[in-house]
Amino acid sequence: MASGAILLYLAEKFGAFLPAEADPRAECLSWLFWQMGSAPYLGGGFGHFYAYALVKIAYAIDRFAMETKRLLDVLDRRLADNEFVAGSEYTIADMAIWPWYGGLVQGRLYEAGEFLSVQNYQHVRRWAGAIGARPTVKRGRIVHRAFGEPSEQLHERHDASDFDTMTQDKAAARGSNREGSSPIGRCGNGRWIRVARCRRAGDRDAPRPNRDRGSS
Repeated sequence: MASGAILLYLAEKFGAFLPAEADPRAECLSWLFWQMGSAPYLGGGFGHFYAYALVKIAYAIDRFAMETKRLLDVLDRRLADNEFVAGSEYTIADMAIWPWYGGLVQGRLYEAGEFLSVQNYQHVRRWAGAIGARPTVKRGRIVHRAFGEPSEQLHERHDASDFDTMTQDKAAARGSNREGSSPIGRCGNGRWIRVARCRRAGDRDAPRPNRDRGSS
């Protein structure tokens, strides 16, 4: 529920990805809340019993698998007549739903694609592919990622330039520390910050690397 509240807050604050007119706004919010209500059945229900539970309970797996397939069907029918979930525009509803259902039909969740017959949900697959190809989505997916290709891992994101300079492949090439970031020190303003960034900002008091955050 918190993620939905955060998306709504940001959309209203910046006036983006949320329709202003009453009818399309209501449609967008309806699908946003649909995701908030349905995700526990997919993750906490199906995902848990199918992929993580130490004891495999056939009834629980079947129960939540059928509910997940029903939800995929609801989404597939909606996307049969709409480019995006809430209509013709990309909104916070797509942002909320895509990581779960898009990830599921693209094989990134629970290794359950064959079990759930995700190939049958063609409209969801079309929509998932289109969103996954958006440049901003590609960038967002690598933030705080600690697995996969080094070029697709950005352990920390403090500035837009980090996408070009701080991914793990580039950090390894620079011989950075094991966390893939420049050492930590204290800037002249007293904030703990990456030394390289402190120097880029023109801080003449940029420190020498200091890995002990507790020191003065």
